[in-house]
Amino acid sequence: MTKSNILTDTFGRKHNYLRISLTERCNLRCTYCMPADGITLSPKAHIMTYEEIYTIAKDFVDHGVTKIRLTGGEPLIRKDAGQIIEKLASLPVQLTLTTNGVIVDTFIDLFKKCGIKTLNVSLDSLDATKNKEITRRNYFDKVYQNILLLVREGFHVKVNCVLMKGFNDNEIIDFINLSKNLPLHVRFIEFMPFDGNQWNMDKLVSLQEILSEVNSQFEETEIIKLEDAPNDTTKSYQIQGYQGTFAIISSVTNPFCDGCNRIRLTANGQIKNCLFSSKESDLLTPLREGKSISPIIQKTIQSKFKIRSGMDTLDKFKKTDGHNNRSMITIGG
Repeated sequence: MTKSNILTDTFGRKHNYLRISLTERCNLRCTYCMPADGITLSPKAHIMTYEEIYTIAKDFVDHGVTKIRLTGGEPLIRKDAGQIIEKLASLPVQLTLTTNGVIVDTFIDLFKKCGIKTLNVSLDSLDATKNKEITRRNYFDKVYQNILLLVREGFHVKVNCVLMKGFNDNEIIDFINLSKNLPLHVRFIEFMPFDGNQWNMDKLVSLQEILSEVNSQFEETEIIKLEDAPNDTTKSYQIQGYQGTFAIISSVTNPFCDGCNRIRLTANGQIKNCLFSSKESDLLTPLREGKSISPIIQKTIQSKFKIRSGMDTLDKFKKTDGHNNRSMITIGG
């Protein structure tokens, strides 16, 4: 296989989007992301250095990656996060990141300098008490004000909300109404199974349930279906007259695997060809041994299943509890 197409799998999907986790650490403790009793962190020596992150990223870019997203944990709490961002900004890619928003205000000038225009900010409730319950920390006001700050500073802001039945599913319309007078792009994410997050289908708020709630509050003529790009994970909508939009990421009930162009690099240098895959490929060890990592990347891409790591039906998916996978915090979204 030639250099130009090692990122194309056996189903013809071209993987031009790399998500890099900078750290397994976080300043929040979100229930759907981290087990209640915490996680065992990788030893520091097993975590990629900023030079190793750049070297691996450049290899991917040389093979056709055009977009890089930084994730975590919380990527911005890593001490050399700024240095990493500046280094990756020198590559010919669209650079962006996902953050919990707690300290994002201290990076605004750097983001502008590095050409970052779009940010995803996690916020799972507009109620401060509920937000504290799900994050196990009291940062709601700071995060909300930082979202408004990012908008004022001209960033394209996507607000990620993981919906859970009986907890925040009564806030769907409140979140959509955030986009009325602000150019915010709200994304509702179906609750997904990962190690330690107590997932089950009863907690899931499905694509159809979200749309049913929207249809009960707005007239059919007010709900505009927007055109989705070929590799979008979302089904996007806009309420007529609203500045922003809302979208649904239906990884469980309506997966978008046909257009998948993503590959994930964990903070300890493992690549995953699917968010739900329990299998990983080690890039860091051969890199440190001076070996080429391209054959490993190629083999990982070629072994990718057509749908959700082989869970091609909802019944198969229901049987998983995430225990064959990492906790979300150590994958990096």
